[in-house]
Amino acid sequence: MTRFRKTALVAGLLVVPVLVGGFALQTRDVRGGAQLLDQVLTFVHLRYVDTLDANSLYEKAARGLVKELGDPYTELFSPKQMEEFTRNTNGRYAGLGMEITPIGAYVTVGKVFPDTPAERGGVIEGDQILQIDTFPARNWTTQQVQNKLLGLPGTNVRVTFGRVGVPEPITMNFRRAEVKVPAVRYTLMLDERTGYIPIERFSENTTDDVAKAVHDLKARGARGIILDVRGNPGGILDQAISTTNLFLAEGKEVASVRGRADMQKFTTDRTPIADDVPLIVLTDGGSASASEIVAGALQDYDRALVLGTTSFGKGLVQSLYPLDGGYALKITTGKWFTPSGRSIQKERKQGGAFVLDAIADTVVTDTSRNARPTYKSTSGRTVYGGGGITPDVMVMPDTISSAEQAVARVILPKTGQFFSVLGEMALELKGKVQPDFQLESAWVEDFYTRLDTAGVKIDREVWEKGRRWTDRYLENRIARAAYGDTLSKRREIKDDNQLRKAMELLRKGNTQNELFAAAKAEMDKPARSASNRGGAQ
Repeated sequence: MTRFRKTALVAGLLVVPVLVGGFALQTRDVRGGAQLLDQVLTFVHLRYVDTLDANSLYEKAARGLVKELGDPYTELFSPKQMEEFTRNTNGRYAGLGMEITPIGAYVTVGKVFPDTPAERGGVIEGDQILQIDTFPARNWTTQQVQNKLLGLPGTNVRVTFGRVGVPEPITMNFRRAEVKVPAVRYTLMLDERTGYIPIERFSENTTDDVAKAVHDLKARGARGIILDVRGNPGGILDQAISTTNLFLAEGKEVASVRGRADMQKFTTDRTPIADDVPLIVLTDGGSASASEIVAGALQDYDRALVLGTTSFGKGLVQSLYPLDGGYALKITTGKWFTPSGRSIQKERKQGGAFVLDAIADTVVTDTSRNARPTYKSTSGRTVYGGGGITPDVMVMPDTISSAEQAVARVILPKTGQFFSVLGEMALELKGKVQPDFQLESAWVEDFYTRLDTAGVKIDREVWEKGRRWTDRYLENRIARAAYGDTLSKRREIKDDNQLRKAMELLRKGNTQNELFAAAKAEMDKPARSASNRGGAQ
């Protein structure tokens, strides 16, 4: 689909054959610093009380240098880490098709991708990985588990799982296959005129996936489209540019990167496939990097209305430098700017274990927005800087009550058991429900009993008061198991006020300009309360 060169993250892929040797050409002060480092390493290697491997020592020194930069995006990759980085960026790998996460003593299955060896084998979310081939996996990291699960296509691997409610471990034999991690897992017609495209990542197939989704939705009668990049962490620059080009005319600057002494512009280079359909982009604090490039460019050119909450603000450029021995250095070399000149990077300060935003969204969204510097879109609309992409229409996500939070706090330390029970019940009910099913009280009671048996002990009064939270999980998981992602999402709409607001606005606009006018009228309404200012209703 795209003829852009392949690049890692949002950066140029650069090759630097000599790195350390370059210090020899610097000033006397720099040479003195290099000599100091060399002397320290020499004495530690020769005189430290414990014997240290020289190669390991140099790697530790390099990692220490990178750490002292205080930049969370600059990393030194080992050969194994480089393999993982390449795999995640490309969106393809030879494995089983599972997303895993560490929970307690075992790495646990968090998601099973469709049409993969894992799905065909019957793996469910919440399964614990106890053993891989002959290797017990207790207290393994996700990296260790990945190293054993991944391999050449067509090779075999045997995995033993623990599953809540099943007394004996479950052993499955798999044949590894190339897994395509979809950027767009499904599309949906939300009503008779509104198409919905959730974009989960910007990997090598994102533009193709989105283009296919657009053609499909338009063929089904879509007269407005919602692009959902909430929670999308970003990915490959070229895919951000070419995805934007699906909706934006040829020859438009999508973003620019400014380094120490240079600037590079990235522009669209082809005819779009949907440059006139009314468009809304949903963002939140989890929308980062490539997601922000797409949202920012479409907003600056008045090509899309951005709705939700301010994006993460990851606007630093990383370039990847291959090093000797299979190592690589991913280092920050510049900052991203939208076409109107807004920096995407949100300035943050470290606060102990937390990262604090200098400008953060609050419930009183007018105040937080007015604290930001202003810029102008192509038509003269006001857009906001200060890092991240500030929505045109601020809509806070649905919040859970204090009673629901109480239930969530009890479940949090037992997440693996919770999702395992959830997956087990969903599979059992898969063939017993109709698309319009309602939760039955017997299912809810059974769910509570199974959780209790699995070690998730919740006080009955706490459970009853906050049950709406667990009911939603149970309902959505049953719907997904029985009828897939589309029905599950359709049933979630009632709890997704950002998506509902986007649908409401699209019904009021047959063109992009009419959509902007409808949004302005919404913003100009007197706020009924501080909690719904900025269009959040």
